[in-house]
Amino acid sequence: MTSVRTLARLERLEFAELLDGLSPTQWAAPSGCAGWTVRDVAAHTVAYLGQSRITLTLNMIRHHGNVDGLNAEGLRRHAALDRFELAALMRDGSTPAGAGALYGGRVALIECLIHQQDIRRPLGLPRRLDPRRVRVCLDYARLSPVIGGRRRTRGVRLVATDMAWSAGAGPEVAGRGEALLSAMTGRAADVSGELSGDGVALLR
Repeated sequence: MTSVRTLARLERLEFAELLDGLSPTQWAAPSGCAGWTVRDVAAHTVAYLGQSRITLTLNMIRHHGNVDGLNAEGLRRHAALDRFELAALMRDGSTPAGAGALYGGRVALIECLIHQQDIRRPLGLPRRLDPRRVRVCLDYARLSPVIGGRRRTRGVRLVATDMAWSAGAGPEVAGRGEALLSAMTGRAADVSGELSGDGVALLR
């Protein structure tokens, strides 16, 4: 059985490969994260996962738990890095460590999988997601209070149509695992056309 740490490492290496192949125009294009370019998403991911657990804790305390402030600081710290350096950092840090190693590497896995899609979708660069990675992320998104997947999907039953996975109780929300994960991570509006069922209108 492949470990979560291995899945996270593979995801990060594929993310680096994506970044290697982007043109300057694509790096400057809008991403799926409002107000952020593709470069911003890459820099954020590198900055966040590159922190040690102690540094992350201290930064959270300094910003009084304000995630937006923490993210903005990460972007400032990496503002001088060019696109080649960001891609190299993504590859060099492929093995989960520090903040990325939290929860057995699940933090690194979900961070990279979600943000890689935040880049790929607007650029029209689809890929076939590994169902093993998606399943781990789905389970973790529901458990993590930081991600808030359970809160966003409270009162509905989530049913994946491309793998054996379901969770929750209530009116059904059906769709591919990736679409369900997007809904759990605050991107329901972006994938509403990919979901079906009486529970879609109840997603937060």
